[in-house]
Amino acid sequence: MTTLRIAGGQVLRPDMTVERADVLVDQDAGEIVAVGADIEGGDDLLDADDGLVIPGLINGHTHVAMTLLRGYADDKPLDAWLQEDIWPVEAELTAEDVRVGAELGIVEMIKSGTTAFSDMYFNVSEIADAVEEAGVRAVLGHTAITVGKDEEGAREDMQSSLDVALELDGAADGRVSTTFQPHSLTTVGEEYLREFVPRAREAGLPMHFHANETEGEVDPIVDDHGERPLAYADDIGLLSPENFLAHGVHVDDEEIDLLADSGTAVIHCPASNMKLASGMAPVQRMLDAGVTVGLGTDGAASNNDLDMFDEIRDAAMIGKLAADDASAVAAADAVELATTGGADALGIDSGRIEPGANADLAVLDLSEPHLTPAHDLVSHLAYAASGSDVRHTICDGDVLMRDREVLTLYEPRVRDAAAEHAEALVERATDE
Repeated sequence: MTTLRIAGGQVLRPDMTVERADVLVDQDAGEIVAVGADIEGGDDLLDADDGLVIPGLINGHTHVAMTLLRGYADDKPLDAWLQEDIWPVEAELTAEDVRVGAELGIVEMIKSGTTAFSDMYFNVSEIADAVEEAGVRAVLGHTAITVGKDEEGAREDMQSSLDVALELDGAADGRVSTTFQPHSLTTVGEEYLREFVPRAREAGLPMHFHANETEGEVDPIVDDHGERPLAYADDIGLLSPENFLAHGVHVDDEEIDLLADSGTAVIHCPASNMKLASGMAPVQRMLDAGVTVGLGTDGAASNNDLDMFDEIRDAAMIGKLAADDASAVAAADAVELATTGGADALGIDSGRIEPGANADLAVLDLSEPHLTPAHDLVSHLAYAASGSDVRHTICDGDVLMRDREVLTLYEPRVRDAAAEHAEALVERATDE
């Protein structure tokens, strides 16, 4: 057994208390072996002096290769933004574009303490290769859309989502798991959902889809089917403990009860929802009802970064506004969204620091002025910390970043390649 000892710091425990302790990791198994003040040894030592060891953050919903579109189209509502700006450019994406965009996003996440993410996109094998090289953990899938396609094209896209999920599950030495991904309840026709959702369930595939992001996604379903979107999703078989949906902004009390009763998780994306004026998700009501809620950035084109500390702060702030209650989505709750909540939603054994859990960790440097004084470090995680405070990042027992240097991907090369590909992509898309 090769071991790593993270020594000299404080540790955030699963009950949101903080104690001074070391963490011992079995690097061969990728698991935490022990947490305590009297740990000795370790084949490798990682300095956490004046630091806080936290679970690696979990980005429960993103489109990682959209880093190439960061800042490309801003200040528009969702439908116009997608149809006028994003989809036309995405139509020009190559597999190599997706690879370099994914690498850029993964470097950004490693540098801000995120060790696992769930992605919806295409050219998924390129993203899986980037995940393997970078050393992070990911839940991946091909996103299927049937609107605007003929029957052959629609069925082919849905079949691709199944095939990609079955092919890539377990890649990157088990750090990649997969989902079947109908894009949303309004962009995939009912006939295709009713055909392919049972096939995905039979194959044992979890499902990840968008739902109730805007009022414009709710009204057509009510008009066409005479029921709210999540009742419609339940009729089709999309609600279950293995599945999770992105956004869940416009849900009513009956839909919240449906989520709780079915065990379906919601990934809250507060920054994207604010930027696109999609609305404020009733996160505290969902938590009170027993819904599993994780946290995601959405894509960098609608955020515009992948820093989960920003997302934690946004979740706490907008949660109070949505509930009209300053005590709603308290600091500890917001941190849990990005750790245990995300892990539970994605079905991975991360998000907690205790023996037996995945050794997915980050170490924050507490020496900066904005983290002083240390009255309440959980409060600091929610309201003051940022990704630039992360000193070390560890995933599956391997050190991915040490003292702010990413070890698995060469950051200057990644940045240069992404900038070149982004420029060429936009030129192709806008060339008349």
